[in-house]
Amino acid sequence: MRVAVLGAGVIGVTGAWYLARAGHEVTLMDRQPEAGMETSFANGGQISAGHAEPWARPSVLPKVLKWLGREDAPLLFRPRADLAQWMWGLRFALECIPGRFERNRRQLAGLATYSRSSLIELRAETGIQYHQLSKGILRFCTEQSDFDALAAHGQTRSGAECLAIEPRLRNSGAPVLGGVFAPQDESGDAHEFTLQLAQLAEKRGVRFLRDTTVEGLEIAGGRVIAAQAGGRRLEADAFVVSLGSYSPLLLRSLGISIPVYPLKGYSITIPLSPQAAAGAPTVSLTDEAHKLVLSRLGDRLRCAGTAELTGYDTTVNGVRCAAILKRVEQLFPALAGARNVQYWAGLRPATPNNVPVIGRTRYENLFLNTGHGTLGWTLAAGSGRALADLVSGRRPEVDFSFR
Repeated sequence: MRVAVLGAGVIGVTGAWYLARAGHEVTLMDRQPEAGMETSFANGGQISAGHAEPWARPSVLPKVLKWLGREDAPLLFRPRADLAQWMWGLRFALECIPGRFERNRRQLAGLATYSRSSLIELRAETGIQYHQLSKGILRFCTEQSDFDALAAHGQTRSGAECLAIEPRLRNSGAPVLGGVFAPQDESGDAHEFTLQLAQLAEKRGVRFLRDTTVEGLEIAGGRVIAAQAGGRRLEADAFVVSLGSYSPLLLRSLGISIPVYPLKGYSITIPLSPQAAAGAPTVSLTDEAHKLVLSRLGDRLRCAGTAELTGYDTTVNGVRCAAILKRVEQLFPALAGARNVQYWAGLRPATPNNVPVIGRTRYENLFLNTGHGTLGWTLAAGSGRALADLVSGRRPEVDFSFR
């Protein structure tokens, strides 16, 4: 079957890979000159199956109120004359109800575990390399309230145990009180992975149309019959929308509404000299106090976090990036004064409950694989594999509420 995958971020590329692996004739298209150039370009690098949890949780709402007006707040709401933004915010608040949080967490945990296993299998099959590290992920706390919140949901590690897992935290200007460790989790460069997998997919027969903007879809007889892209008409038997935050804009013209809204995130990438590398972490970390994630990517350290509801604005806010850098230097004094630090901002396609939108639409041959929010890298392989099953008419192996 001829399948067109719209969007070549980590979600679109993994979907294209598994579709080709299932025997389909796949065309992948993206408006950028290469794969993984937008949301997948400089994310936090974590494959966090061990704690794939929604942002929408009971403890978040009081913090959001406390953060109002703070330019360096981990979650910042910039009100706009945008009904979609306000509706997303309202639904986010509703998803913070305890029962909903637990339901959403179960959904994400199952898909994340399946995705991690799928990624390990893919790596063994292809030999793909992307600065991956299988050293686990340590969630550490420098504030007692954060530690108490973690302790209420499971077994914790003491401060001394956390320092034994990542000794470079011993010099932190903010003492580590304790945390949670997921030893099976991994980290790696999502951009490098996406580039490499796109090349492997092309070798497998996938046709990759770069610099090709998807302008619309043609409908006839309850089916999508063609995509208008890059000034040409492209026919296929099935279509997959993996356009990240831009998915709802395309779907709106078809009368399809999905609860996806861009959640702007920031990252900094610090080049590590040999001296600085000795003081930089190698275990991937999550800083509970500042909602930041840190991952070692070869001779670079990536730190990412914060969330900003500000529509489709992708400009880099230097204040927010400087706040991230300041926290990194507090945690790891050996990195103070780092040069050539790269600032970046990207749009995460977020749903209010953090659960992605995967499956069918009202049009029998139009499928969705989008809305992965902060967990796109974590969920990419499992989502792509499950999507290929759905398009092929098979029941996916993972227990998840597909559309």
